[in-house]
Amino acid sequence: MHSSRKIHKMVRTGKKPFPCTQCGKSFTHPSNLNDHMMVHTGERPFTCTQCGKSFRQLIHLNKHLMIHSGEKPFTCTQCGKSFRILASFKIHMLIHTGEKPFTCTQCGISFRHLSSLKIHMLIHTGEKPFTCTQCGKSFRESSSFKIHMMIHTGEKPYTCSHCSKSFRQSSNLYKHMMIHTGEKPFTCTHCSKSFRQLLHLNQHLVVHTGEKPFTCTQCGKSFTDPSSFKSHMRIHAGEKPFTCTHCGKSFIQSSNLNRHMRIHTGEKPFACTQCGQSFRQAAHLNQHMLIHTGEKPHKCDQCSKTFGRSSLLKIHLRVHTKEKPYSCSVCGRSFARQSNLSQHQKIHTGVREHVCLECGKTFITARQLESHIRIHTGEKTHKCPHCDKTFNGLGNLKAHERTHTGEKPYKCSHCGKRFSLLGNLKKHERIHTGEKP
Repeated sequence: MHSSRKIHKMVRTGKKPFPCTQCGKSFTHPSNLNDHMMVHTGERPFTCTQCGKSFRQLIHLNKHLMIHSGEKPFTCTQCGKSFRILASFKIHMLIHTGEKPFTCTQCGISFRHLSSLKIHMLIHTGEKPFTCTQCGKSFRESSSFKIHMMIHTGEKPYTCSHCSKSFRQSSNLYKHMMIHTGEKPFTCTHCSKSFRQLLHLNQHLVVHTGEKPFTCTQCGKSFTDPSSFKSHMRIHAGEKPFTCTHCGKSFIQSSNLNRHMRIHTGEKPFACTQCGQSFRQAAHLNQHMLIHTGEKPHKCDQCSKTFGRSSLLKIHLRVHTKEKPYSCSVCGRSFARQSNLSQHQKIHTGVREHVCLECGKTFITARQLESHIRIHTGEKTHKCPHCDKTFNGLGNLKAHERTHTGEKPYKCSHCGKRFSLLGNLKKHERIHTGEKP
């Protein structure tokens, strides 16, 4: 009892009398020091009998065993979501209450749990104590370091029982499973739209709140979440840590690499339940579904054109403002979209990595190749809702629909004449500029 009171007093006072002789980190209790020493020795005495994975602590093995048993004993009474461990359940409950009790003293950002605040504080200190011996990359937290190491080992221990796809993290497997189950547990209180991930809900909420708390000090651009902010910072640093083993192409985010890999594997895991068409990305499926539902909730206040996504409305507004924020460093040409700049830059590099197996023709983008392949197959997947005419490309369908609606979104800045196609506007503008095609 006396020993327990003594340890409790040390926790309260912050005293840590048990230091690690290898790295200097200190602990309040000798058992915590013993657990920590396994980080240096590599010892993992607790092994899973089902998959062979080893752990430093018995509690971690017990948590892991629930992956195999499927047991989730802690259930939220508000949304029905279940959890394997009590700590995760408690953290989840803060989503419903909105409580964020841990606040950063330097920037004022609040967090639901202390561990997130501690990780966040490393942004201010710049500390990255976990370094990869193979590539030299450093990390703020051990969990990110462990996941990174799997890139080198190729280890993906979490496998989907529906489609056999494997993942490095159990959380990614859980997110992936929602594709099969259709579960979207995160619902917007403003418009009732549901999402598979909390991150996507938080990004969506900006449509209603306009809040973007993460601001880049180099260019002033703001972001809704820390992961998007972190990815953006790699643009300034020129960092692309995720490399394709097939073609050597590198990416800023691991998710971009995963999407790119499907070009090589041909995998299209996202299928439309209404027409059976499959897609490499969930975003492309969601965009496609709007063809069936006809939903376009985002309206331009200048020309009344409507869009299925707020991001498309934002890009469209540049037609009116003439804003072209993405400039080519080689020739100075500017673009309204980042994707258009990326495609344009391949003209300078000569990269045409997408090859048609039928005729050998090469293309700058995968989407151009997909549209081209429909010439060989005769497939026309995009149907006009007005006259049943079909098209092999979404762009062709949109251009055709304007013959029904009479819409002319492209306006000449010289004389005010309007056009239904951007190409026709560009041809017309040459009359004013004297430019020859």
